[in-house]
Amino acid sequence: MKNIESNRRNILIGAGLLLLGLFLGWIFFGGNSGSANNNGATSEVSEHLHDEKETIWTCSMHPQIRETEPGNCPICGMELVPLEDNGGGAEVTDYQTEMSASAVQLGNIQTSFVTKQTPEKTIYMPGKVEADERLVESVTSRFPGRIEKLYVNFTGQEVARGQRLASVYSPALVTAQKELFEAAKFKESNPSFYTSAVNKLKLWDLSESQINSILESKEPIYYFDIRSNQSGTVLEKKVEVGDYLKEGQSLFQISNLNKVWAVFDAYESDLPWVKEGDKINFKVQSIPGKTFESTVTFIDPVINSATRVAAVRTEMKNPGGSLKPGMFAQGIVEAGISNMEDALSIPKSAVLWTGKRAVVYVKQPNTENPVFEFREIELGPEAGEYYLVESGLEEGEEIVTNGTFKVDAAAQLQGKASMMSPEGGVAMTGHAGMDMGGDTKAKAVDHSKMNMDDPKIQKEVDHSKMEDNTDHTKMQKRIKVAKEFKNQLKQVFEQYLVLKDAFTNDDNGEAKKSAEALLKSMSKVDMKLLEDHEAHNHWMLIQEEVTASSKSISKTSKIEEQRKHFKHLSAHLIKAVKLFGVDQKVYEQFCPMADDNKGATWLSLSKEIKNPYLGEAMPTCGEIRSTIE
Repeated sequence: MKNIESNRRNILIGAGLLLLGLFLGWIFFGGNSGSANNNGATSEVSEHLHDEKETIWTCSMHPQIRETEPGNCPICGMELVPLEDNGGGAEVTDYQTEMSASAVQLGNIQTSFVTKQTPEKTIYMPGKVEADERLVESVTSRFPGRIEKLYVNFTGQEVARGQRLASVYSPALVTAQKELFEAAKFKESNPSFYTSAVNKLKLWDLSESQINSILESKEPIYYFDIRSNQSGTVLEKKVEVGDYLKEGQSLFQISNLNKVWAVFDAYESDLPWVKEGDKINFKVQSIPGKTFESTVTFIDPVINSATRVAAVRTEMKNPGGSLKPGMFAQGIVEAGISNMEDALSIPKSAVLWTGKRAVVYVKQPNTENPVFEFREIELGPEAGEYYLVESGLEEGEEIVTNGTFKVDAAAQLQGKASMMSPEGGVAMTGHAGMDMGGDTKAKAVDHSKMNMDDPKIQKEVDHSKMEDNTDHTKMQKRIKVAKEFKNQLKQVFEQYLVLKDAFTNDDNGEAKKSAEALLKSMSKVDMKLLEDHEAHNHWMLIQEEVTASSKSISKTSKIEEQRKHFKHLSAHLIKAVKLFGVDQKVYEQFCPMADDNKGATWLSLSKEIKNPYLGEAMPTCGEIRSTIE
């Protein structure tokens, strides 16, 4: 019995231990399994939340816009797009800006390589035909007297060598002849007295034969002829019948016009390109269709203090007399700079100007995402559509040539070195002014609330001093736009013509009114009609510059300041007309003497030149540079 009870007890204890073990196993292993499942669920939720990270929306044309929800750009009204994280992992410095490939594509950012080339430039020089100074002679009176008769009565008359020009009565010459008669009586006894009398007549331009003729006739000659000492054309007649002459007084100027000069005005910026021996072609209006060819024979070593130009001269044979002194000429020189066969050159569109500095953006090689480095350079002379580089770049480096302002704007947004802030930090720009204090939205600068006569404001937003070729690419093709947009642009252009006429008439008051009317026309242009990114991009910049320049004109009464802003306005509106068209033929006209001989362009519907920069002082100065269909 005791054994049976003992076995039963052992079985119960074993069963209890087994149940306890199962219970503890369920607690530890079952609980852990559930925990693992819970952890897996948590991980999935975490990844899901990570995927749903807040998306930032921006404008492809205005990258400073940052929104947390999709919608339209508050500046231009375009649909916002999601902002991509660069994620390139590139190590960039404070002078380098990283952009995504999509941002580069949307911004139409293009690059080109720095190359070496022989710099050439086409130089246009106004000038006129002049008489060869070496062939101009002045006919003078060698003795005092009175003009009794003129045989040449007008300028332009052709004369031959030895031809009589005038007849002069000279009491002093009559007295000298009588002294000769007396001296001849004592020729043998007092030869020096005779010789002195003869030499006196020779000094008064009487020939040996004339003196012998006087001695033979034994009667004084009362009227002496003044003759031409060369064949040529009378350029100037300075006396009339009855005039009294002094010894040495000029009567006529005569020149041989079988050889003439063509003298052109070269501006200071063009002088490095012009040298003696260069080929020069020129045309004159009176001989349409004919081009004269010659070479530069002389460059004036002194700049004219009034016109700020140097004379460039060429010599021309003129046997038929087709070239006449006083004719206006337009010369063209295809020039190069000496000792600069292999000079570094970059397109003008690559350069940003910041007063004294020239800035470019250099694309860095071997980066996952595009990286652009801010770099200041020193430029040499301009060569057509290019600048020569003195220092700051090396051959083969890749620089931004289109969309430079967009790269600079991205640099400013990232607080990197930029045109307006070379040491880094977010800066205000003339094209995308921002107030980043506490608000992530960009706030455009309201030019209308600025006092444009305030010198401080003028210094900050003087659009007239900005480069006129700002970020418009080469614009080699017309961009097709909606008819409604073109009609709105045409209204702007028509108001521009009214403004141009105000400057032509030197009317600063009317210019202010016309500028205000132009502003109203600009405000009615709906940029949302431009669905093409390139068209939208160009118009945004053109609109801002034209609007800012118009406001500047309307805020000042100084016509010289108004004209400086008009120059900038014209440069950008010309680009608008070229890009989009206004359904009529427009003439782009140019005056090299405008803006202190820097030159300026304007638009007109007429071929007739009516200069808005020089007004009534020189209303016809200028030429047609191109025709915009």
